[in-house]
This record gives sequence, C-alpha cells and structure tokens, in this order.
Amino acid sequence: MKNVVIGFLGTQLDVGKKRRWKPTRELLQQDGFDVARLELLYDHKFARLAHGVAAELRDTSPDTEVLLRRLDLDDPWDFQEVYGKLFDFARGYGFDEDRERYHVHLTTGTHVAQICWFLLTESRHVPARLIQTGPPKEEGGKGKFDVIDLDLSRYNALQQRFDQLSREYSDQLRGGIETRNPAYNGLIDQIELVASKSDAPILLLGETGTGKTELAGRIHNLKLDRRRVKGRMVHVNCATLNGPDALSTLFGQRRSHTGVAGTERSGLLREADGGTLFLDEIDSLDLNVQAVLLHAIESGTFYPVGSDHQVSCRFHVIAGAGRDLRRLSAEGCFRPDLLACLSMWSFTLPPLRNRSGDLAPNIAFELAQAERELGVQTGFNTDAREQYLRFATDPATLWLGNFRDLGGSIRRLCTLAPRGRITRTMVDEEIDRLRDNWQSARSEDDFRLVAKVLGDASADLDLFDQVQLAEVIRVCRVSPSLSAAGRSLFAASRAKRTSTNDADRLKKYLGKFGLTWDAVKERS
Repeated sequence: MKNVVIGFLGTQLDVGKKRRWKPTRELLQQDGFDVARLELLYDHKFARLAHGVAAELRDTSPDTEVLLRRLDLDDPWDFQEVYGKLFDFARGYGFDEDRERYHVHLTTGTHVAQICWFLLTESRHVPARLIQTGPPKEEGGKGKFDVIDLDLSRYNALQQRFDQLSREYSDQLRGGIETRNPAYNGLIDQIELVASKSDAPILLLGETGTGKTELAGRIHNLKLDRRRVKGRMVHVNCATLNGPDALSTLFGQRRSHTGVAGTERSGLLREADGGTLFLDEIDSLDLNVQAVLLHAIESGTFYPVGSDHQVSCRFHVIAGAGRDLRRLSAEGCFRPDLLACLSMWSFTLPPLRNRSGDLAPNIAFELAQAERELGVQTGFNTDAREQYLRFATDPATLWLGNFRDLGGSIRRLCTLAPRGRITRTMVDEEIDRLRDNWQSARSEDDFRLVAKVLGDASADLDLFDQVQLAEVIRVCRVSPSLSAAGRSLFAASRAKRTSTNDADRLKKYLGKFGLTWDAVKERS
C-alpha cells in the first residue's frame, strides 16, 4: 500500500533557518518509510518558495510525486478560518483507503493548523495517521520521526488505565460500597459520565432516605477532581425557605432594604459561586421563589433584595426531590419551566426494598460507620447476623425510611451491644422496634389513602379492611409488577405451598373492592 503525506509548506523551517534542518525534506529520507506522494499546502504569497522547495524535494527523492496544493489563508492564526478551509479540503479530497495509506505531517504550519489537523484526523474526516518530526540533537545525527495512530483501542494499557480511572470515579459515587444491584450500578455509571462531561443541572429523585444528599456531595467531589468546579458545595434545604426571608436567604439582601445596620446578607447563591448549589427538597419551594431561582440558574445573574444592581455568579446546580415533580407541575404546584431546566439529567434513586442484593454490603458499611462514631469495635454473632439479614432482605420489609432506617437501626444495635457483640435477642427486639415504628407512622394515613383510591365507597369498609387494603395499595405502588407485589405480600405463606400464583391471589383480593392493578397504580 502506498504512503501519502499531506502537510503545510514550512515557510521558516523548510528554508532551513533552524540548524539548516528542513523537516519536509528529511521526511523523504527516512529509512523504511517510502513516500509515494507528498502534497504540500501553500498560500499564494509563498508560491515562489513552494516551487523552490518542491524542486528540491524531487531531487532528494525522485521516486516521490510532489504536488503543490494552493490553500490561501487570510489569517493562519484564525482557528475558524483554518479549520473551515481544511475541512473543505478534506471533503473534496477523495481518499482511497483501499490503495493508499494517509499521513499528516504536523511539524510544519502554525500551532492552529496543528490543532485543526488533530481534530480532523481524530474525527476521521481525514483518515490519516499523524507524523511528528524534529531536528537531530547532534550535528550529523538522525532527526526525530514519530508516527502517531489515534486509534486508542490499539493501546490496551492506555485503555485499561482510562477504564480503571472511570471505575474509581464510579466507586467514589457509590461511597466505596460494593453494590451488586445491576440497575443501581448502571445508574451510577451514567451519573459518572454526566458529572464528568456536563455542567447542566442534575435532578436527583427518590423517596426520603434513598441517599440523595450523600450522592450530591459525591458528585460535587467528583467535579472537583475533574476540575469542573473550584468552590465548595452549598446545601440549601428548600423546605425551610417558605417565608418572608426566603428571597434574602437565597439571593442576599442590601442594608438599604431595611435601613438597619447588620441586616445585609450575601446570600447562599453567592456562597456557591464557582462551586455547587444543592437545592434539597426543591419540591417544597414557593412558586414565586421558583421564578427568581429559574432566572438565576439560566442567566447566572440576579438582584439581591433591596438592590438595583445585578450580581453575577456561576455554579453547578444539583436538585433533590422526594415527590413526583411532573405531577406537582400538572397540579400547578411546581413551575414547568423550572422543571424543564432541571430535568435535562434526571436520575431516580431506587428505594432500599428494591435493592435486596445490596443490603449485606450496606449493613457492613453502616456497621463500620457506627464503629468509627462510637469508638468501639462491634460485630454480629453468626445467628444474629443471619436473622437480621433475613429480615432486611425479606420482600415484606419495606424500609419506609430507607437508609435512614437502616443506619439508625445499626447504630442502636452497636450502642446497646454488650462487649461489642450483637446477639440474636437484640436483633429480635430491634426488628419489633422497626415494625412498631413503621406501623405507627402508617396508621394515620390509612384512611386517607383508601379514600383516595376508592372514593366514597371507603366509608362502608370496616376498620380491619381499611388497614389491610391500605397496606396492599402501598405495596402495589412501590412494586414494579403485579407478580412482584404478590411475592412481597404473600412471602410467608408462599414458603409453605408447593405451587404458587401470587399474582392471581392479589388480583382476586383487589377484585373484592372493585379494583384492578392499573387502577391502583394510576391513582398513586
């Protein structure tokens, strides 16, 4: 296959002004690299030099076809002009990769031209390898000659290094916990890519306790490592901002607003300048504040309360919400334009009950955390650990508070453990405590939940049916399918039967109240 080289005429180097070294001429004198055709790009202002260099090259390598290609540049340092004309040159060239192997000589031409060559070859608009030459270190010695292939897949060690770095970033987002849930791991890998490449807002959704705040902090740290932000992360709990001081807390306040010394405030947005602004529980933010916040996010400017002059600041936005923002928007409780701004990158963190495979490593993580906080090494007895893990992974255990419940549970066990050992009796007591807490938290909402689904018909139900139906509705709403809900609801009795059809049992139960699976899910 014939070697073809394309490059700019060196208006200084090819004249021999540096150690009398001429890079284009030396290119044709490399052992083992025969050039069938050399194409020199030149500006009409240097036509005389171009023809002189071409004649010298033909004398140096008679077997090489030397072609002159005119490429006029008004400003060889104008990136837009150089890239545009090289792009047009490439489109009209007619590369024949079956018969010819193409190379681009980087040494001649401006630095702007070198950058443009790199971009065009890396994107395969110019299907070529890059050649870099250099003068000899000693008089009479051989000059530098390197061929650079941009196909990184050939460099296995380099590719493995990139892959390892990507895994380290993903592990950082997981908090060092060896999670095993494929869906969650896939979610984290996506967040790692987005956080590393994009400065658009990130929206984290999920039930309370699913780890939105911790993940936001890890995203910020990842952005610090990738040098996408420089400042700190400012955590704003939007649920505390619904009052007369909300605007001044976020956007700052000038003394002129009240006329009282000491009332001026810089505002949380100013504190986040150059860093990350984490808007936790943004679904609780007042509509008027949402409007001002939207403008600040999109424009990077805002007016502090009492000021006639705009303030500019830039920050990366991460927002967290525990409720369905689309439903809130449809109900008029959340601005659709703010939702559109925040949801370019939206990630929903799964509840703990849907990550049964991750419970064992998370229990170990919480245990290590508790040991550091208490300063006492603590561990489970074998039977106690088996009992706790069996309860934790049981489909009927819903973990209403998710990681808050899990972390609190482990800390209680560690605190109460005599001589640093968690016993089976302690685990049984803790399981009863968790179930009692969850039951108390739910009992007040049973009537409202059933009434929302059944309407007026709920008034005819006995208290027993209301409590039982409310629990069934809750399980259905957090389950991905009818079968999954059935497995959660009938977990104990299923173990005693030889043949099971949990989905059919659940469908018949709902039918007693005139309900279907779709109806329960639609009204959630």
